[in-house]
Amino acid sequence: MGLSRALRWRVAALLKPPVSLGVRLIVRDPAGTILLVRHTYTAGWHLPGGGVDVGETAQEAAVRECREETGYVPDGALRLVGVHFNRGYSNRDHVVTYAVDVVDDLNSFPLRAQALEIAEVVAAPIAGLPDGTTASTMRRLAEAFESVPTSTDW
Repeated sequence: MGLSRALRWRVAALLKPPVSLGVRLIVRDPAGTILLVRHTYTAGWHLPGGGVDVGETAQEAAVRECREETGYVPDGALRLVGVHFNRGYSNRDHVVTYAVDVVDDLNSFPLRAQALEIAEVVAAPIAGLPDGTTASTMRRLAEAFESVPTSTDW
């Protein structure tokens, strides 16, 4: 006798890779300065972010990742920019992007790489982002601040 339909579904679910959920956070101060990080394992400047841990909301993860990667803890209300499918990472990966406007002057805050995977942290004016800022980072900024339609792809 074969496996029940429910048991077959459970076995198949165990064999397929899990869906992963990541977050990115756009932190902008009153002067239009944005927080960016440079990783040790990939090229370019990126928005702070990472994976959502078990038992954590996406918003909690975005704030935690920002703190862990930059030393800065944003205290404003997060607004959803979009949910993006990250085909370049895996065929089951999604990234939730949030934006937060803060009252602090990011250039006066002692930013420092907290996590081992972060090589450098910078607070840069949105009109003068550093060379090497990734295309996905530029796209998320345009979606957040320039009324560019939100892409479903990362």
